Amino acid sequence: MEEKQSLISPPVPLAQLGEDQNLKPRMETRGLSVYYGKKMGVGSVTMPIYTNQVTALIGPSGCGKTTFLRALNRMHDLTPIARVEGEAILDGQNIYTPGVDPVEIRRKIGMVFQKPNPFPTLSIYDNVVAGLKLLGVGKKSVLDEAAERSLRQSALWDEVKDRLRAPGMSLSGGQQQRLCIARALAVQPEVLLMDEPTSALDPISTQAIEDLMTTLKKHVTIVIVTHNMQQAARVSDFTGYFLTGELVEFGPTNTLFTAPKDPRTEAYITGRFG
Repeated sequence: MEEKQSLISPPVPLAQLGEDQNLKPRMETRGLSVYYGKKMGVGSVTMPIYTNQVTALIGPSGCGKTTFLRALNRMHDLTPIARVEGEAILDGQNIYTPGVDPVEIRRKIGMVFQKPNPFPTLSIYDNVVAGLKLLGVGKKSVLDEAAERSLRQSALWDEVKDRLRAPGMSLSGGQQQRLCIARALAVQPEVLLMDEPTSALDPISTQAIEDLMTTLKKHVTIVIVTHNMQQAARVSDFTGYFLTGELVEFGPTNTLFTAPKDPRTEAYITGRFG
């Protein structure tokens, strides 16, 4: 009987990637595993997430990429049967160390979901500043400045500046997704996680979000899960390929797409698998 391949993902030293040695990880995972009860969703992933870069996670449905993404800001804390082992390091600290506040972690590591999810009863303005209000910020001038800054960063300001009190749900799907990005940016996170943020959008809105990522990475480190390999090739600097809960390969996007080291990666990106 053929022995099952190990799910251990080895560390990926920066020197081996042939990249600028000044490029530093904003985050990194060390042996990160996620279990749902006894079932393993992701097995021992060790991977850097470089500062002010876009990192794409690709792979077939059910391969563990979203499971891994949600582990990066402790979203699995909200799932009773989920358990995380290993480390996720942010600024030198393991976010899973006992006593670390998950709310503070989610302020530093924001998330944008697959379907736009503005708060249905709130205005455009109140959607953007909702997180700040939860943190206790009440001064109007501070909230106003944050709303404008975040809407500008999400390339939405010019479209909504004259109707900030209109319902967030009155916007188009693409605008709603940019509103959700603005909401995440308002608390000035260090890392922004994006789980297939364009899968529910039309091509024009998709291009707007992709263009936005290129601009945003100057201010925030981005990790995106995408089922679209062309999108990964367009927007990301680094790519990780996941398969059955394993990080099969990680490296600079151009290298991974043109000269993959693992035959499983090559089979996927050439369409022979998945």
